[in-house]
Amino acid sequence: MATLVAFHAHPDDECLLQSGTLAMAVDAGHRVVVVYATGGELGQAPDGLLAPGERLVDRRRREAEESAAATGAQRIVWLCYHDSGMDGSPENDDPACFWRADVEEAARRLADVLAAERADVVTYYDPNGNYGHPDHVQVHRVGARAAELAGTPRALEVTWSRENAMKLMAEARRNGIGGFDAESTDVDLNLEDPNVTFGTREAEITTRVDVARWLDRKRAAIAAHASQVGDTGPFLAMPPDMFARALSTEFYVRRDLPPGTRDDDIFAGLA
Repeated sequence: MATLVAFHAHPDDECLLQSGTLAMAVDAGHRVVVVYATGGELGQAPDGLLAPGERLVDRRRREAEESAAATGAQRIVWLCYHDSGMDGSPENDDPACFWRADVEEAARRLADVLAAERADVVTYYDPNGNYGHPDHVQVHRVGARAAELAGTPRALEVTWSRENAMKLMAEARRNGIGGFDAESTDVDLNLEDPNVTFGTREAEITTRVDVARWLDRKRAAIAAHASQVGDTGPFLAMPPDMFARALSTEFYVRRDLPPGTRDDDIFAGLA
């Protein structure tokens, strides 16, 4: 069996993008390790959620553990960088934040995890971090370099299908699901605009993993991150059929495969 190391920026990033794949991998007998670059200290929690004196970072660590219990992931690793905040925020300038981390040093820390785990597969985000968040962009840079340093046999970029996201948002708006209007998403998905960088065009996606059998586990992983309901709530509000259409497929790019490849197994060909 193989070992998968899934590298993410903040607790909850794994749940929408990849938790179905993680659950499927565990059920197939593979070892799954989730590595978080930051504790998500700058996430937005609903008013009144935290107990008196409770820190958001501590709550988010517990939520990450609950998410791992839902998927079956066997280990969580924290690289312990500070959350960098959204693009353009003052927190981007914090020398302790992940965005400001030396790529080589951070990659070495991740590579040490890959080596210790004898990872067969490592996943990280596409070059724009799916939507431009500084920590997500840094996950791509650090993840790609760590794979090189550790000699990990297979590296995949976790991404969204841009076309699939457009269909999802349009359907959600038609059905009155809040949180998918242009003002709340901050995402322009005009496929004809060459400057759009959200997700990846279908033509560039090499690997599509069908996780329909694991949707209950995926929903549980999403629900585990209760402090981030502002981001995950619109998905949890979807009726089951819409939820399935939105999240039954998880998307990856393998740069070592030729254009036009259609793969459905991130572990294919590994011993």
